[in-house]
Amino acid sequence: MRKSHPVRRAVLAGAATVSGIVLLLSLKPASDPGSASAAGGAAPPVAAQSPQGGRGAGAGTVTGDAASTQYGPVQVRLTVSGGKITGAEAVQAPKGGQSDQVTADAVPQLNQAAITAGDADIDTVSGATYTSAGYKQSLQSALDKVKAGADGGPDTRTLTGAVAQTQYGPVQVRVTVNGGKITGAEAVQAPKGGQSDQVTADAVPQLNQAAITAGDADIDTVSGATYTSAGYKQSLQSALDQAGG
Repeated sequence: MRKSHPVRRAVLAGAATVSGIVLLLSLKPASDPGSASAAGGAAPPVAAQSPQGGRGAGAGTVTGDAASTQYGPVQVRLTVSGGKITGAEAVQAPKGGQSDQVTADAVPQLNQAAITAGDADIDTVSGATYTSAGYKQSLQSALDKVKAGADGGPDTRTLTGAVAQTQYGPVQVRVTVNGGKITGAEAVQAPKGGQSDQVTADAVPQLNQAAITAGDADIDTVSGATYTSAGYKQSLQSALDQAGG
């Protein structure tokens, strides 16, 4: 039997070891899985966040001057936002007798027309010629005040005076002030019931107009409405005190 030589076995073993090392090196990945990131590779995309939108132009109220008509005063208050009319109402309108029905029919139509048109060029409501004319006049006055607010928004505040107690019931006045001037006035509370209804219907429109004209609480007492007038002036002064006037 042939014996293998010791030196030959050593050479063969060494060759096998070298071959194994070469084989292992050939199987090693060319790069580490994390090497792309480590080398500055692109990271997963992140959703972009849009900036929060700015707030829209603030809304404000503007009250037009009262317009006198054959059947009583008409006064319009607008809500304006972003330079557009978003609301309209008549804070004064003819009342008493047949005027109640005419006002109830006409004013909602005029309010909607003002919002739709965005100006005072609106149609006269059939059967309410005087009310429509007064409405458009007061509406134009309100729009002029909006336009006069050169900074793009009406500088208007609505202030409600304290309730003044009278012998015939409470009186409370709300005024609209623009640029330091009274541009609107209304009685949100006034004596009512029995004869007081007629007294209030006659006196309050006169007191409202007097407050706007005078610009303060130094207004005349309405004949036949002494207590209502006194309460009105007291509440009016309270509202003006809030305005610093």
